[in-house]
Amino acid sequence: MNARALAFSTFRHAVLLAGAVVMLGPFVWMLSTSLKPPNEIFGDTLTLLPQVWAADRNYGAAFTQVPLARYLLNGVIVCGLIFSSQVLIALPCAYALAKLRFRGRQLLFALVIVGLMIPGQAPVIPLYLMMWQAGLLDTYAALVIPHVCSVFGIFLMRQFFRTVPDELIDAARLDGLGEFAIVWRIMAPTAVPALLSFGIFSLVWNWNDYLWPLIVIRTRDLATPPLGVVFFRSEEAGSDWGPLMAGTVVITAPLVVAFLLAQRRFIEGITLTGVKG
Repeated sequence: MNARALAFSTFRHAVLLAGAVVMLGPFVWMLSTSLKPPNEIFGDTLTLLPQVWAADRNYGAAFTQVPLARYLLNGVIVCGLIFSSQVLIALPCAYALAKLRFRGRQLLFALVIVGLMIPGQAPVIPLYLMMWQAGLLDTYAALVIPHVCSVFGIFLMRQFFRTVPDELIDAARLDGLGEFAIVWRIMAPTAVPALLSFGIFSLVWNWNDYLWPLIVIRTRDLATPPLGVVFFRSEEAGSDWGPLMAGTVVITAPLVVAFLLAQRRFIEGITLTGVKG
């Protein structure tokens, strides 16, 4: 390796390391704070590891001062219902856009692209009025219904389905399968990597969603994890940052675990969806 290549490699790794520190630093500090007693959190010395460990106190308080387990359960229910609905809609739509030939197909795909460009906060007011008119405010339905159709999911699955050979679909048709049977018996098992990738995106987005639950939820028993942290901070925890950070660690942990478990498939799915445009 010549001097120029060595210098470039060193610079590249230095930039990547700096980026990793910037991205991971807040999470490391959050974890550190969740292990410290109050006097060390507000002390005049900056240490990563606590001198006196207060993990049992902080994490115990995180579950006893507020119904944190209930918030986590709400997050699981809402994210599970949303993802299931998104898959039920996205797979047939993506299959039609990728493999069927019909008038207006390109126009529909263009509308999907336009939908990707619309910020998620833009339709908040119309959606709120719809939920109010339907009497669905402060219910699980209000949290789930606005997210059941994902244009990103349709786009992602459409890109993946275009990599599936047409001969496989033709063979299924010769065996007597209808189009819906092909979607669920042929295409869906083939698309597991892409579905896992989409599942990670859907989980992260909906688990971390704060604006919409803040608008439509008033009952604390229906609060999602981010909204639960706000309830924790505003009334229960006060200035006691140890339990607050402990609760935040617990709420963040499922996302990290989900990504680590599906990391290989996630990268594979993202790669395959870009093979054929």
